[in-house]
Amino acid sequence: MFCRLNINAKKYIPIRPSEMGLLILVVKNNEPVTSVFAAEFFKVSKPMIASMVNNLIKQGYITKAPDVDDKRRHILKPEQKAIQIVNTAYNEYFKVMSLLKDKMGTDKFLNLVELLEQANGIIDGN
Repeated sequence: MFCRLNINAKKYIPIRPSEMGLLILVVKNNEPVTSVFAAEFFKVSKPMIASMVNNLIKQGYITKAPDVDDKRRHILKPEQKAIQIVNTAYNEYFKVMSLLKDKMGTDKFLNLVELLEQANGIIDGN
């Protein structure tokens, strides 16, 4: 129910949740993001990332620029439109997380985070 409520709260976002995840990575990451890096980060195939990248380029959220060190690679660059939507969604996400932390208390909230990490590790096979 927690996941469903959290996901359903963001229906106003005009892109798929997976594309939103990619945009957050591109906008908020301190290092340049390539398609290969994104595929490894999300543990998905490169063709899946390529499809998301193509959709986001068509919608004007990102561009691809050649890497200055390796011309075979492309860096994913956010457009202003991407920065705006990410900041809105990111702030909304942290509003929900802050509410949980405030109402649960820090210890219980940290326990929740630890249990979620453990569940992800089990599902991922680690």
